[in-house]
Amino acid sequence: MVTVVALFNLKPGVSVEQYEAWAGMYDLPTVRGLSSVQSFEILRAQGLLSGDGASPYQYVEVLRIESVDAMRAGIRATPAMAAIQAQFQQFADAPLFIVTTPI
Repeated sequence: MVTVVALFNLKPGVSVEQYEAWAGMYDLPTVRGLSSVQSFEILRAQGLLSGDGASPYQYVEVLRIESVDAMRAGIRATPAMAAIQAQFQQFADAPLFIVTTPI
């Protein structure tokens, strides 16, 4: 199993309400519907565990998938994913997608 962690902030002018409504209505159900996806959640950052500073990112996505290749194949085979990816880019400012494996 592979875990993909995405870190991002919203683009200027995008409200939390706009993004979260879209994510709940479109992003979460579409991505969760891919056969290679075992789980997908979007987390809103609340702050740092140590110290009083703000998180450098507003959102964290955690995506547990069968494999990167299976995920890519599922995205290519699902027309709705092209729209989701394009829409996500309208909300997210320079997202980082980090591919991880357990140690």
